[in-house]
Amino acid sequence: MAKTAVQLYTLRDADAPLPDLLREIADAGYDGVEFAEPVPDGERDAVGEALDRTGLATVGAHAGIDLVESDPASLVESCGTLGCDRVVVPWLDPEHFATQTATYRAAVRLSEAADALAERGIDLLYHNHTQEFADVGASSAYGLLVPATVGVGYELDLGWAAAGGYDPAAILRRFGPHVPLVHAADVDGAGASVELGAGVVDLPACVGAALDAGCEWFVYEHDEPDDPLESMRHGSEELDRLLG
Repeated sequence: MAKTAVQLYTLRDADAPLPDLLREIADAGYDGVEFAEPVPDGERDAVGEALDRTGLATVGAHAGIDLVESDPASLVESCGTLGCDRVVVPWLDPEHFATQTATYRAAVRLSEAADALAERGIDLLYHNHTQEFADVGASSAYGLLVPATVGVGYELDLGWAAAGGYDPAAILRRFGPHVPLVHAADVDGAGASVELGAGVVDLPACVGAALDAGCEWFVYEHDEPDDPLESMRHGSEELDRLLG
């Protein structure tokens, strides 16, 4: 059965130490947490202890492609402390998806990074924004990228896919087996982040398609919440409703 988590980027403006936030996340009913960036060396032990106390699983950690390529060993060390076996590249610049050739080059780059991490027991995933849905001929760049990568998983952000002009449920029906993680995010008609269920994303269709494909985690995220903690709690309630 799929589980729920929250992306800590949602809580970046919350006025509380990370261990305290982890308790809030657990109390809200989430099963896990996804880190928005690698945890600094000096904080890893305290965060690891907080994860143990709360019982929260670490779904993954976002890390820029440059860090993944230049210092995979430090990522592996951080992941070990946090009980994490996934690193997610959250962004590649739009130029990487401007043409078919650029997209295939991005696929090679991600595949090589995935191979380097796989040797160390870590899976690499890629998280989309809107640039991956640029028209590069008969397909979007995303439609070329996914089948062109080797050893790369995907974290489909529902909101960004919708903002890019695509139906995220249709993407999940096509590429779902490549998508172990789904970013449960919603947007309005202009592509701005809104509370889950308040926007244009067909969440029941997305959840159904993701579950049919074997999605493991639904990770709540809101890029610009008015009240981060309240948004986090609402996200848990909405996901429980959708998955119930």
